[in-house]
Amino acid sequence: MSLLATNAELVAVCDRFAQHPFVTVDTEFLRETTFWPRVCVIQLASPQEAVAIDALAEGLDLSPFFQLMANPEVVKVFHAARQDLEIIWRLARLIPAPLFDTQVAAMVCGFGEQASYLELVKAITRANLDKSSRFTDWSRRPLSEAQIEYAIADVTHLRDIYAALRARLERSNRLEWLADEMETLTSPATYEQHPENAWERLRHRARKPRDLAVLMEIAAWRELEAQMRDVPRSRVLKDDVLIEIAVAAPRSIEALGNLRSFPKGMERSRAGADIVAAVERGVARDPATVPRIERDRRNSNGATVELLKVLLRQVAEESGVAAKMIATVDDLEAVAHDDDADVPALKGWRRAIFGEKALELKRGRLALAVENGRVVTFDWQEHAQTATAE
Repeated sequence: MSLLATNAELVAVCDRFAQHPFVTVDTEFLRETTFWPRVCVIQLASPQEAVAIDALAEGLDLSPFFQLMANPEVVKVFHAARQDLEIIWRLARLIPAPLFDTQVAAMVCGFGEQASYLELVKAITRANLDKSSRFTDWSRRPLSEAQIEYAIADVTHLRDIYAALRARLERSNRLEWLADEMETLTSPATYEQHPENAWERLRHRARKPRDLAVLMEIAAWRELEAQMRDVPRSRVLKDDVLIEIAVAAPRSIEALGNLRSFPKGMERSRAGADIVAAVERGVARDPATVPRIERDRRNSNGATVELLKVLLRQVAEESGVAAKMIATVDDLEAVAHDDDADVPALKGWRRAIFGEKALELKRGRLALAVENGRVVTFDWQEHAQTATAE
């Protein structure tokens, strides 16, 4: 078993795979020391064969692979696709479609939240995978036979998982339930890096509008710096340091250097001047342009949110769909605050199985009770009328 490493081999393989209704795909990459993931190996399987591609092979043109990923006649099957899709988007500015993510499908088929590939292999194929090569350095060459075998196993078992999950979804008429998730995964906006939005990861750690204004500026600076240097964000500045800067708002090199968590000596570098300039921009920002920090909604509707969580768990257990797939905590908080909230939980199939019940619970028409150790729902008015009649 060896890595496919020539253009001729890749063209031939992709031509053969394009004749099948689906292919399974996976990548092995490194990201520990870089901002952008570095793809090292690409694995592909059709119903008839499986290959591993040496993405680091000198002179290898990956265009045939990208053409296969763009082929509208071939379903591309991934497990937990997001990072793999990010790599492909970064390299070729395309997103594989049509797409089937087996982790998302498993959430609809009763396998719980974020079922791992290993869990699905055991549950569906009854096979045991050798994971000894899981944390290998995929950039080193040559790769061992064990490493290549491990890599290819990630797409061969995926064929059986795909077949089993798709059959379940078709039998239960739930195949279209994946559409919303696939739409998000196949949207370029999911993978585009916008430094001006980098603050959103830390938004709940800013307590005042001015703190948030400064955080927005320094988070954007860090994002650009990390991208330019191709290093992880934490190699530029850790999150805790960004928060301390946002709160203290140092407007001089000396004040920046006096912060407890700020790396010693860094204030005298170009980065120090850039950070002070970012702080100045944040302080000078018009408060009207700073997003509102919403905290009141959670505090004022805490009891309602807790009831909705119980209802969500009951619906998830009854329907066999992972709770996370039906509604997030943010969805529940929005529903608790507004019957017409613009959230997925009040749209489409989610509304049908959960959203309507959530609104009925808020309006006092639906009750929660425990029967034989399990939470159940019932219309308390009908229940009361039945009890009165008896």
